[in-house]
Amino acid sequence: MTELPALSGRAALVTGASRGIGYGVAEALVARGDRVAITGRNEDALKEAVEKLGAERVIGIAGKAHDLDHQAEAVERTMAAFGRVDYLVNNAGTNPVFGPIADLDLNVARKVFETNVISALGFAQKTWHAWQKDNGGAIVNIASVAGLAPSPFIAAYGVSKAALINLTQQLAHEFAPGVRVNAIAPAVVKTKFAQALYEGREAEAAAAYPLARLGVPSDIGGAAAFLTSEQSAWITGQTLVVDGGIFLNAGVA
Repeated sequence: MTELPALSGRAALVTGASRGIGYGVAEALVARGDRVAITGRNEDALKEAVEKLGAERVIGIAGKAHDLDHQAEAVERTMAAFGRVDYLVNNAGTNPVFGPIADLDLNVARKVFETNVISALGFAQKTWHAWQKDNGGAIVNIASVAGLAPSPFIAAYGVSKAALINLTQQLAHEFAPGVRVNAIAPAVVKTKFAQALYEGREAEAAAAYPLARLGVPSDIGGAAAFLTSEQSAWITGQTLVVDGGIFLNAGVA
């Protein structure tokens, strides 16, 4: 069994963390000694993630990110378990539609915004009032490169992530100086969530990246660990693009 690192004395809440990017973030925070609360919709998947991460330092709270009662429960249980919530990582997101924006069902668009933007604001508000307002901390919002440029066929997702990036700036301005708020904009990361973008053609998809591979959850976990560390103490309101260099190809035929 791998020996656990010494406790850092800090605690984090990571939403949508039973798998994929959220799990990678939680793993990175646990690896440096933080205690972590993770959320997810599937209770069985959440329990499995807690066991893998280490039940002595990790708790799971099942629920839907956009549900106000779930948001309140997640923050309350984090506080009850750890006595603090220094870091919030808003990772929970959805992208249930693929197609042109001209034909987008507006009810689907509302669902995308409710999960990808409004829930992040709700968690930020509750974390702020529960701990960070008086004690400081950091928030990291997981956005996407889709929020930085037009994203054909996933426009609703891209527009919601652009809104999340602006929300990051708004929160950074309002929550300063005690709380730093930043975003991470990944390109394609190998997760179940993004599987449709590379399944059956991973080598072809990776060939477009200067670093010659797709991302993995630990790439984003490392970035989130940095943005919630003292090494980033003078960084707020920024969006860190973690994209394997794909934006270097912008405008190249």
